Amino acid sequence: TEQHGPMGLIGTDALCAEEIARAAGEKIGVYVAPTLAYTPAPFNMAFPGTISISAGLFESLVIQIISSLKQHGFRKFYFINGHGANLEPLKNVANTFSDIKIRIKSWWDFESVDYLRQNSFGDWEGMHATPSEISITQTNQRVIENTEFKKIAENPPEKLSKDFIIAHSGDKHGTAEEHHRAFPDGRVGSHSAMANPEIGKKIVNASVEGFLEEIERLNSTLL
Repeated sequence: TEQHGPMGLIGTDALCAEEIARAAGEKIGVYVAPTLAYTPAPFNMAFPGTISISAGLFESLVIQIISSLKQHGFRKFYFINGHGANLEPLKNVANTFSDIKIRIKSWWDFESVDYLRQNSFGDWEGMHATPSEISITQTNQRVIENTEFKKIAENPPEKLSKDFIIAHSGDKHGTAEEHHRAFPDGRVGSHSAMANPEIGKKIVNASVEGFLEEIERLNSTLL
């Protein structure tokens, strides 16, 4: 639950993951748990609206949720992730349990999704408040109408180098003050105004298909 630039919704990461998880869950008839929207986002705390909890608290929360569902008979868990800083804590949680199966994957980790992002937005995809994730939120008519915010978003941000992207993957953005100083409008190399709901639908469909194929493969090897 964090800011997403001048035209992105607060909580975009959770909204994207939820949209894709529910679509995938409906297709294969599995239980989709409530979205975990409160997670670590300390680097964005200089932007109003961001809610961040510690990585330790996030891990404890996930462990207790899994333990509850495990008690009810669940043995296979699949986390559809939408926020880079979640990955390390989720992997730590997965290593805590030896008697159940836990898989973690971000919605953008499939080749077909990456192709759509790169083909649609190229270097302007950036790292935060990306046009692809904002496109996903727009598929449900969640569009920012404020003209002042739109005007800010229409100005392209500074493009990121490949070295910068590699060095800051997993949301390694430094302190809140450093992050705000480096990216005062909240975008990290992402040209949010390029977002388009039609592209968003294609991204959702590609991600859903990727998860369905992977779940089918996992089920066949876990039987």
